[in-house]
Amino acid sequence: MTDIIIAEAVRSAVGRAKKGSLANTRPDELMGAVVRGLMKRVPQVKPEMVGDIIIGCAMPEGEQGLNIARIAGVLADLPIEMSAMTINRFCSSGLQAIASAAGAIAFGQEDIIIAGGVESMTFVPMGGFHLSYSPELMEKCPTAATPMGITSENVAKQFKITREMQDAFALESQQKAQAAIKAGKFKDETVPVNAIR
Repeated sequence: MTDIIIAEAVRSAVGRAKKGSLANTRPDELMGAVVRGLMKRVPQVKPEMVGDIIIGCAMPEGEQGLNIARIAGVLADLPIEMSAMTINRFCSSGLQAIASAAGAIAFGQEDIIIAGGVESMTFVPMGGFHLSYSPELMEKCPTAATPMGITSENVAKQFKITREMQDAFALESQQKAQAAIKAGKFKDETVPVNAIR
């Protein structure tokens, strides 16, 4: 089997939905900037060497629709002829994109693939723009459309995780993230983005 190597990993900064520093920055342009930043970090990989770009997106509609992987590639100056695919596995879409890229390389479909994820909680509302469940689906499996918030409540109840435990964990997580930011631990992996204000 072919060895799979992650040659470089980059990301954008993170901003608060609706109000943060990236709230007015389109997700396709954000992803394009990340891909462009990635390519700058690996100058030995020429754009024409990239066989595919696979991007995960939980809500591929609006400004993050129309195959955002293709749009990000074009915005990052990759060849228009290059294959590009956007995949949706909701919360794990980005992870699935990376797994799909690894599988394609392992099976010899491509040698070099760009993979990752993108999501804007500002540009696409929760549930998307025109949420409409199939009546047949709701009849066959009413829990198929259970939102993540309700799912988390169900999991918390099942495993006896109290609200206080969740709050303590969330606070500790935020404190660790803030300490890591102040210590510059994310500096090397974060590519610059021109945010629209």
